[in-house]
Amino acid sequence: MINRGKVRDIYTIDEAPEYLLFVASDRLSCFDVVLKSGILNKGKILTQISQFWFDVMKKIVPNHVITSDVFKMPKSVQKHAKILAGRTMLVKKLKMLPVECIVRGYLSGSGWKDYKKTGSVCGIELPKGLQNSSKLPEIIFTPSSKAEYGIHDENITYAKAVEMIGAARAKEIADLSKAVYTKARDVAAAKGVILADTKFEFGVDKNDNVVLADEVLTPDSSRYWPMKKYKVGQQQQSYDKQFVRDWLESINFDKTTPIEIPDKVADKTMEKYIEIFNILTGKYPTNLAK
Repeated sequence: MINRGKVRDIYTIDEAPEYLLFVASDRLSCFDVVLKSGILNKGKILTQISQFWFDVMKKIVPNHVITSDVFKMPKSVQKHAKILAGRTMLVKKLKMLPVECIVRGYLSGSGWKDYKKTGSVCGIELPKGLQNSSKLPEIIFTPSSKAEYGIHDENITYAKAVEMIGAARAKEIADLSKAVYTKARDVAAAKGVILADTKFEFGVDKNDNVVLADEVLTPDSSRYWPMKKYKVGQQQQSYDKQFVRDWLESINFDKTTPIEIPDKVADKTMEKYIEIFNILTGKYPTNLAK
């Protein structure tokens, strides 16, 4: 292991030094706090839904995935197939960019809180009179700084992103992020789902090409809402860990101290994950533990 993120663990492989192994755990992170209890099979669903979207986006941007089939990975990995199947990706090594790329099509979450205080989101001024969950006049790119394990991500302005990675690179990842969001939004809409917002991570390969990496368009990194139940001016029902966030808010969670979540909250969240997986892919996730 060379890195442990909030959800993923990253390993090197002696027999394939040009690659890395990404393993999605069942850990649960809310408000940038890794909670004491996770959700069984969550990592498998995140991995498989990412693979679905990586495949959809291949024509827009290259991605880091070599394979998510454990039996096509090096033999040292195959030995642990019982544990790793369904939750593992063999990926290209990249130099990761230190900016998380958030694209918003609707006003929700931290964006809504920012708008209420300032009339803008991450320095982008928005029209007056917008409400919670309002559709934005156009999609916006609102980057954040990528935090280390246990530290909160912080929203930053586009100017700050330029300062961190340069003007050309910042424009490139902003344009790619908007293009990937737009494609995903349209795919989801055709299936009766609103993609309110999402976040991406990009790396740079040895040839200095920008590559889409980490997870993509999962229920952990995106807000998916059922189109039929959408109503502006209120919190939406969602196919993600919003159920956990709402429970944490209801108990006045301090957003600092890891705690355990009740089984009923975990089970309800898993139902939402499986439901959105099925809606988007038309399939059922595989290798799930019982």
